[in-house]
Amino acid sequence: MLRWILGGREAQGSAEKSPVLCIGEEQPKNWFTELQVLKGHFDIVRFLVQIDDFRCASAGDDGLVLVWNIETGERLQELRGHSQQITAMTTFTCDNGLTSHTSLITASSDRSLSLWDPDTGNRVQTISDLQSSVKCLLVLERLCVWISAGEELCVWNKDFQLQSHKQNHSDTGITALIELPKNCLAAAMDKEIVIYRLTVSTDSSLSVAEIRCLSDHQDQIRALINVNDGLFASGSHAGELILWDAIDWNILAYEHILWEESQACAQAEIRLSAPKPSEMSIQHLTTNGKLILAAVGSGLYVYSVLSKMVVAYRKVAHDSNVLHTMLLSDSELMSCSEDGSVRMWEIQDLPLPAEPASAGFFGMWTFSRSNKQTGPPSKKVTEVPNIRMLELTGDLIGHSGAVQMFVSFGQNGLVTCSADHLLILWKDGERQSHLRSLALFEKLEENGGL
Repeated sequence: MLRWILGGREAQGSAEKSPVLCIGEEQPKNWFTELQVLKGHFDIVRFLVQIDDFRCASAGDDGLVLVWNIETGERLQELRGHSQQITAMTTFTCDNGLTSHTSLITASSDRSLSLWDPDTGNRVQTISDLQSSVKCLLVLERLCVWISAGEELCVWNKDFQLQSHKQNHSDTGITALIELPKNCLAAAMDKEIVIYRLTVSTDSSLSVAEIRCLSDHQDQIRALINVNDGLFASGSHAGELILWDAIDWNILAYEHILWEESQACAQAEIRLSAPKPSEMSIQHLTTNGKLILAAVGSGLYVYSVLSKMVVAYRKVAHDSNVLHTMLLSDSELMSCSEDGSVRMWEIQDLPLPAEPASAGFFGMWTFSRSNKQTGPPSKKVTEVPNIRMLELTGDLIGHSGAVQMFVSFGQNGLVTCSADHLLILWKDGERQSHLRSLALFEKLEENGGL
């Protein structure tokens, strides 16, 4: 298998493109049979954002932001300005009714924020007098404002002018932020979710106020996502997953991932048999509105929002913790891990005898607070009717370090970034071969044939 024959890990002074390499045809359902290695970073690459259908930006611990053409693998721009690692990055599209332009916003450990034009590579705006580093960014395109959060929460307009400021009283600060209906925000702050409301005054100025604190998690919140217009979900380091009403912020469902169930256990709450914290930690959540995919330790669990039960699982999907996931469809998904792999999965019927599963996952749901749970003993996953499993259909081997995340460009390919300082552009080999044949045929026609 292709592991690390792609070249050394030495830092490169300029972006380089590798020749196209063929992975092979051992995996018939894996269409990513061509890859291209993109070099240019000097340290861990942690962030990828899609700018448009053909461009993405990468950033990481070297403080660089690089803009890439995902069709050719060409590095288009190198955005220099931060002196320390990038801590957050997002796109900001402002539409004035006539034109629409997408910019990049970056935050760094150097306690600065920057606005970049990815077309020219110019830094348009910068703010360098922050009290602390920013941990997350959120754009509210409807209001044409954006928010930076960490130890403080700040609301900025499109011209980088501060509109409102709120100091947080937490050691960890805000680690995740999502938009809710009615001009509200949900911010993950250690074990709590704080609800803020933005108010627009008659003179168009903005103010932010804390209106509710949700204290139902028992450990640090690691993931916070919107599910649909009426729901959001959160996952904690202790394996708790909570489904919330996005309007009134009540708990709709609560689940604590329980690992080994004692044979003699007949209690309403199953005891944990001292698993490692990382084995039960929810590192990442993703959704398509109908399904929620949870990365739990080194495993994957697919939960149906409609039926409120797990529909597929893989207790051990990788050799190490899963860092990022994506639902490709209702039956296909993808994950990447600290072990350096990117894997494709398909939801299939569970064979008999079934793979041993973790006990009680998504087994106990109530409408009350988590510390007031009552009910019958949790069922094992395999006792849930119609449970299915995740079958490995593709293993993308190319990185030599932890794969931090990936971005899909549909039929145009997939981009991954890693602790090995590299990006890899994965493409459908059959489609690329067809496109090259068409290009060659067109060139022959232009030249009057052979």
